Amino acid sequence: MATRQELSDFLASVEKRAFKQAVYAVRQDESALDIVQDAMMKLAEKYADRPLGEMPMLFQRILQNTIRDWFRRQKVRSTWTTLFSSFGGKDDDEDYDILETLQADDTSNIPVSPAAQLEQAQLLTIIEQSVEKLPGRQREAFMLRYWEELDVAETAKAMGCSQGSVKTHCSRAVHALSAMLKNQGISLESILRTSES
Repeated sequence: MATRQELSDFLASVEKRAFKQAVYAVRQDESALDIVQDAMMKLAEKYADRPLGEMPMLFQRILQNTIRDWFRRQKVRSTWTTLFSSFGGKDDDEDYDILETLQADDTSNIPVSPAAQLEQAQLLTIIEQSVEKLPGRQREAFMLRYWEELDVAETAKAMGCSQGSVKTHCSRAVHALSAMLKNQGISLESILRTSES
């Protein structure tokens, strides 16, 4: 078992290399710093009782998982902002499924400037709060399709309903969310501006 001082020395010895690894992966200094701090906290919280010799491999595994989690969150956020920026012209078609025609780019909607990142983070918080207000079946279908990225057939199986019902729930969820965002003063133009910043 590593002592507190040994763990501290180990973390100090890997900090700079871990930061460079994270920067190379995510290409953002602030995000890389957050990733390294998260990885160090996870190591200290969950594996401090492990022998010192196991720390390098454990830390690398945690760091890589934390980087993958970051990319997953970015992809989900990109999908959501792309999803909401794609509204229009399909108002009454419940069989229309945006994901069947839209594939989000992993990095296309990641804002570059800190101000744009803050604006997008605030927008996503409002979207997440709005999702919580959806009726249960709509929220379930929406989350399975757009968060878990299940296809329509998989979502239908998970929900125990027909594929048509999944499309209907998703369509109604998207329209309800669009209306909730509009009521909060969030327009299609503001979503597009945020995602393009």
